[in-house]
Amino acid sequence: MLLSDPLHGPARLLPAEWRDHPEWHRGRPRYALWSIPVECPQALERLRTARELLGDWLRPPGARQAHITLFVCGFPAARPHHDDDIAPAVLEAQRQALDALHLAPFELHIGGLDSFASAAFLRVTDQGQLAHLRRPLGQLSSEIRQAPYVPHLTLGLYRHAASAEDWRRRAEPLRHCPPLALPVRELQLLSYAAAEPQGALRVEARVALA
Repeated sequence: MLLSDPLHGPARLLPAEWRDHPEWHRGRPRYALWSIPVECPQALERLRTARELLGDWLRPPGARQAHITLFVCGFPAARPHHDDDIAPAVLEAQRQALDALHLAPFELHIGGLDSFASAAFLRVTDQGQLAHLRRPLGQLSSEIRQAPYVPHLTLGLYRHAASAEDWRRRAEPLRHCPPLALPVRELQLLSYAAAEPQGALRVEARVALA
């Protein structure tokens, strides 16, 4: 549910707990996801402008690089035990499946400001390419997801429990921006240290679009 929807969206922002979450990672060191890197200067400038607009409602972005999540994999584990573990062989099979699509470079479009209850983002739209990429990944592994997939470019997590009405007033200048073209030439398998909120992302594998 999105804050841009006054009828069905959440009533308030949900501040994030800025701490290690051992009950989630259970000592497992890294968490993995397939993603699309965002290096377009215009998109990064809109991201910066949106962060400035929301100001101290957001927690600092930390060291995490701008990216669009394509598919959430889970914790890489040589011997999967928990339901959110994933074997390295499955990750490699996913890489091969993406490579076998022989997908040409394409464009996504970065839109205006929107938000989940817990995180602000810029909208992302496409012409069906993301579903095409997600399909073989989902055939090889169940995605770790609590809500339907919404492509987005995250600004940051909240530390202020403002009302949805207050959020819409503050966000109004950037809610209806013209779309920016984002060239996509590569997919990346990323991981991050599970004990570090907003820690840096590490590239584990790449799939170049032919």
